[in-house]
Amino acid sequence: MTTPLLVADEVWVATTTADRITPSAHRQDVRRAAALPDRRAREFLTGRGLLRETLAALCPALADADITTDPRGKPWLRGHPDVGISVSHSHRAVAVGVAAGRTLGVDVQHPAPSVTATFARRLLHDHVGRIAALPPARAAEEVAWVWTVQEACVKASGAGFTGRPWTIDVPPGARTGRWGDYRWISLRDRSPLPLSCAFSVPRGPATPPGANPPASEQT
Repeated sequence: MTTPLLVADEVWVATTTADRITPSAHRQDVRRAAALPDRRAREFLTGRGLLRETLAALCPALADADITTDPRGKPWLRGHPDVGISVSHSHRAVAVGVAAGRTLGVDVQHPAPSVTATFARRLLHDHVGRIAALPPARAAEEVAWVWTVQEACVKASGAGFTGRPWTIDVPPGARTGRWGDYRWISLRDRSPLPLSCAFSVPRGPATPPGANPPASEQT
C-alpha cells in the first residue's frame, strides 16, 4: 500500500518497498544522512522519502517540515508536536505512520525462516503453546506479527527498548488490543508482511520531551 491507509480515527499508515520510493532530498534529511554509513544513509533517506510523500498526501503544508528527534530517538515534526509520526524498515520494506493529536508507532518485519523455542517463549509467554504445532515458517511469521505489535507500542510511547517490548502481552492471531494508554492494530488483512501500529488515546496536543531541543542538538 503506497496510498496512506486510514486505520483508525486520524491515524494513517503507508508501506511499500524501497525501490518504489524516491529518497528524500530535503536539506535536513540529506545533512543527517551524510553522517551515516552508506547503507544506513540509503535506508534513512528512503524512510524519510515515504514519510514526506505521506505527509504531502495528507497535509501538503507539513511535507517540508523539519523532523527532529527527542533524547530517545523518537521523531517529531518541529513546530507540530500535535502530529505523531513514525518510520520502520525491514530489509527492503518501509512503513510510516502519521497521526493527528496522538503519539504513534509503526513497525514492519520480514519474518525469519524459523524461530527458536527460546525466542518464541520470550515474546509469547503463556501463549507459546498456540504456535507449537505450526510449521516452522508459519510459526516464525506469527512471532513476527506479535513482535511488530510490541515494537509499535514502545515506539508510540517513546520508550524504545527501555520499554521492554517483549513483556507486552500479545496473543497470537490478535488483530487489535490495548497496552496501557495505547491502542494497537495489526494490519493482517491489509499487508502481506507483518505490520502493526500503536497510538495513544487522544488527550489534546502531544507535547513530547525534547520536541524543541537546544540549537546545538537540533538536526
